[in-house]
Amino acid sequence: MSEVPSLSVIVPSLNESSRLPLLLADLQRWPTPLDLWIVDAGSCDGTELVAQLSGAQVLQVANPNRGAQLSHGACHAKGTWLMFLHADSRLPPQWPAVVEAVITQPARDLNAWFFDYKIQGRGTKLRLLELAVALRSYWLQRPYGDQGLLISKRLYQHIGGYKPIPLMEDLDLVQRLSCQVRLLSLGLPLYTDGRRLQRLGLLNQAWQNAQLRRRWHRGEAAKQLSKDYYR
Repeated sequence: MSEVPSLSVIVPSLNESSRLPLLLADLQRWPTPLDLWIVDAGSCDGTELVAQLSGAQVLQVANPNRGAQLSHGACHAKGTWLMFLHADSRLPPQWPAVVEAVITQPARDLNAWFFDYKIQGRGTKLRLLELAVALRSYWLQRPYGDQGLLISKRLYQHIGGYKPIPLMEDLDLVQRLSCQVRLLSLGLPLYTDGRRLQRLGLLNQAWQNAQLRRRWHRGEAAKQLSKDYYR
């Protein structure tokens, strides 16, 4: 059997001490030593300690900026493959077998891979949102950050990696990436807690996100979009 390529996982964080442990437990299933990086943006709730207790390596950035966090983590990553995840994500039990099969297959550098977006919670609106995301990901080649990203370091570096921008860093990356290779689904769910979506109002949040993307495509600065998003 051929040796499994090394895998680095990069997770940006900001005050995620209550949700991060669940993801860290999921990541423990990887069968070989995992190069795990938590890139924190100044948490004050013990996130750094939670990460360190799990064996993760912790990096700090001065200000909350997801693009900068992802880029910083990737620069330190030692693996030949990179997997980017959000701190509130949950992986299914079978993820190690599927990821290992992908990164050991021939011509594996010719694609990048994403998870299927799944929302924890009940309701027709949640299922419709999942369907819309699936259509966008498969047909438009636009999987976003909450679907994770599995990519070889060689390909990541070739396309220029994440830009240090505070918003739209995922859209910026997949636009460049889809011009070079095809993005494929791993056929695995990546679960996101639906309570925040429901609290903010699902339709309202979807509309706001669509408007931000429209402004981004029109050339507005990511810094201004971030201010509007987090106000």
